Amino acid sequence: MPGGPPRPLIECETSPAHSAVPAGPSTRGACVSTTHTHPAAGEAHLGHAVFISAAAAMGGFLFGYDSAVINGAVTGIQKHFGVGNGETAFVVAIALLGSAAGAVAAGRLADHLGRVRTMLLAAVLFAISGIGSMFPPTIQVLATWRVVGGVAIGIASVIAPTYIAEVAPTAYRGRLASFQQMAIVLGITISQLANWALNQAAGGESTGHLGGIQAWQWMLGVETIPALVYGLMALAIPESPRYLIADHREAQAREVLLEVEGEGVDLDARVAEIRAVLESTHKPRAKDLLGGRFGLLPIVWVGIGASVFQQFVGINVIFYYSSFLWQSVGINEANSLLISLSTSIVNVIGTVVAMVLVDRIGRKPLALAGSAGMALSLATAAWAFSYRQGTGDTATLDDAHATVALVAAHVFVFCFAFSWGVVVWVLLGEMFPNRIRALALSVAASAQWIANWAITVSFPDLADWNLSATYVIYAVFALLSIPFVVFCIKETKGRALEEMG
Repeated sequence: MPGGPPRPLIECETSPAHSAVPAGPSTRGACVSTTHTHPAAGEAHLGHAVFISAAAAMGGFLFGYDSAVINGAVTGIQKHFGVGNGETAFVVAIALLGSAAGAVAAGRLADHLGRVRTMLLAAVLFAISGIGSMFPPTIQVLATWRVVGGVAIGIASVIAPTYIAEVAPTAYRGRLASFQQMAIVLGITISQLANWALNQAAGGESTGHLGGIQAWQWMLGVETIPALVYGLMALAIPESPRYLIADHREAQAREVLLEVEGEGVDLDARVAEIRAVLESTHKPRAKDLLGGRFGLLPIVWVGIGASVFQQFVGINVIFYYSSFLWQSVGINEANSLLISLSTSIVNVIGTVVAMVLVDRIGRKPLALAGSAGMALSLATAAWAFSYRQGTGDTATLDDAHATVALVAAHVFVFCFAFSWGVVVWVLLGEMFPNRIRALALSVAASAQWIANWAITVSFPDLADWNLSATYVIYAVFALLSIPFVVFCIKETKGRALEEMG
């Protein structure tokens, strides 16, 4: 799923019992405190902690919404500007380059401006991007606004899990951190629901008019509403105590700690602990990742491999291009958007399954089960697509094979969601040694953005060349991920983070 790679801002993990589960495709990094909040105190303030975590996770909702909303607008953009698949792929994929830039900049922005102000900046960029994308005079201008939205995605992918990890009570940190991942998949689902509703209101055509402008323009512009909600919610939550202490505002930090952790917390001890971590945090350098026969440390290559496999199975083809995909086999535009909505709902269900199982049965079993399911379903889809007749707007697929392809696509999304969609980010947050965790995760996550971009920019041309062969390629990567998990991935369930590496 679309996921934005984070650069974690915290590296003080010690307790395996409360290690945070990283949030979205893209989107995690957390600190595990050595001081445990008294359970009663945590319960008393859980409602407030849930609110501020949900407010921060609103950035994840926008992350998912902005990433996937282009799916419904692709056909309208092509018709309105009279462009082919190459230009369309460029507009869709260019946002990912902005996301990479935003993720890289987010850490410095969060340390310089504070977590809340950085959220506000992301909200403003989301809103500006939505308005600009709604009224682009040219395809090039639309691409520019997509980059702006991508930068906002990159920032949101980092700042939400970071803020939640720093503010949430220790006893609930893992569960509250999962808000980010759920927010992302909900954002994807709501974007597909909005796309379908707007398309229906415009007569089943994304170039149909509503209120004087075309439906695809509304699709891109509607994200301004949740962007404004995100900004307002950010104004209602406190600044991170970790940032406040780093900024020499200890009195405010104490107020926030008391607010979120309760009166039972030892404020002197918590402040001293945070200050000690800030003073001792090691900022790794590039040379710390070097070693082994292939330049980088083996564990870094494993992280890069996991990130690349996650994308090379073609998951974002479903979320960015599913309307285009189904139209390419003869399904009309309105029905293709309804299918996109149904796959998004399946994605939510699979994510819930992963959240329930990842700490119960382990990372490797889930990844292996998902890999096997993805390989089988992708191969089935490839077989069904081999019966496609014609090309472009005249392409058709008989009912029997269209049904098989639809079922296979939904099974694929479910298998990805309950496995690699969540497991990869959990692993990336746990597998690296403390001394290189921040930088290694950044490198692995950057590889994910690049792989995401490569799949996104190549699919339309590959589909024109041979849709069935394209899905065979994705199936091969899913199949290759099985020996990768067996021989390269070490189980991290139940292991202290100090044991990693």
